[in-house]
Amino acid sequence: MSYRDLRNFTEMMRSLGYPRLISMENFRQPNFPLVAEILLWLIKSYDPNLDLPSDIDTEQDRIFFIRSTAQLMATKAHIKLNTKKLYGADGYAVKEILKITTILYNAMKANKQNEENNSSENAKAKFDISNKITDLKQSRHLASDITTRGASVYDLLGEEPDLRDQRTTALARPLELDDLEDRVSKSVSSVEEQHQHTERMLNNIASDEANLEAKIQKKKQELERNQKRLKSLQAVRPAFMDEFEKLEAELQKLYTGYFEKYRNLVYLEQQLEEYNKIEQEKFERTELSLKRMQDDNDGDYGNYQKGIRINGTGELDDHDELELDDSTNEQVNTNAMYGRIGNGSDSEESGTLSSEGSGLEVEVDEDEDDEDIIDDDDDDDDDIESKDRSHSLNDSDNDF
Repeated sequence: MSYRDLRNFTEMMRSLGYPRLISMENFRQPNFPLVAEILLWLIKSYDPNLDLPSDIDTEQDRIFFIRSTAQLMATKAHIKLNTKKLYGADGYAVKEILKITTILYNAMKANKQNEENNSSENAKAKFDISNKITDLKQSRHLASDITTRGASVYDLLGEEPDLRDQRTTALARPLELDDLEDRVSKSVSSVEEQHQHTERMLNNIASDEANLEAKIQKKKQELERNQKRLKSLQAVRPAFMDEFEKLEAELQKLYTGYFEKYRNLVYLEQQLEEYNKIEQEKFERTELSLKRMQDDNDGDYGNYQKGIRINGTGELDDHDELELDDSTNEQVNTNAMYGRIGNGSDSEESGTLSSEGSGLEVEVDEDEDDEDIIDDDDDDDDDIESKDRSHSLNDSDNDF
């Protein structure tokens, strides 16, 4: 519903002379009494002789009122109204009411224009159009009534031959007084029996009422006794109530401790999983780097073997021996380092490198200083990791 429609509706109702002041806020929420009052006033303004039910207390009454209004406007004014929107009694109902209001307002404007244009004819006798409209409607109603009654009279006249014979037979039959007396006496006796039966039912009702009152009094007394017993039981404190409250308090403390421990356990399990994951990643990286170093060393050692220059007699030159010594020392140092990082091997523990191709053996002393440096680095890493874990545990406790 637009603001313009609400404004036009209020102005039209004011122009038509509606006695109540209508605000545009009246239709923000459903307001069925106001809608019903406006519809009654508009229909009476359209035709004062129309009669509508004004009872809208129940749901069925409201539905009947809306249907009657829509039917009257459809038959009398040829205006089709939406009953669902009218029953809603909100802004959408104003659109439907505006159809009736517009017709009345246009008629009023046309009447005013005719009066202004025909001001010279005001001296003539006034012509009451409303009375003529009423007479026209009455004529239409009478014409339809005459047609209906004429059809019923025609049907009754068609049955007249049979009815005439039956009537003649009944009138020609002689009256038997004994038969009439018997029928009258039977009718009187049946009426007396009905009267006696009714009196017996009334007496039974009185006795049933007395029995019901006695039962009601008995139930009331039982109810009072039960209420008194309930009050007495509520006033008495059970003997085990103190122990129950004490155990309940202890249970609450135990549950609090259990909850805190369970929470810490879950947190520590999570930290352990993260730590294991980090260690696994470190192990994988270390293993990969060691594998790469081993591959590089194997390749260098093979190159050194291929580069050895041997004389025709199978002996090495002085230059070749120097190069072999240098390469062998580098290979042994590298393997020794690999053995320390990867937990060592048999050849690295002995510190001896054997050359299969040339039959040479080179002994290399392990460097104790390098081993000490590596051990110190490992200890520093362990200290840093333990500090990080302690800080993370403290932070998590603070978060909880």
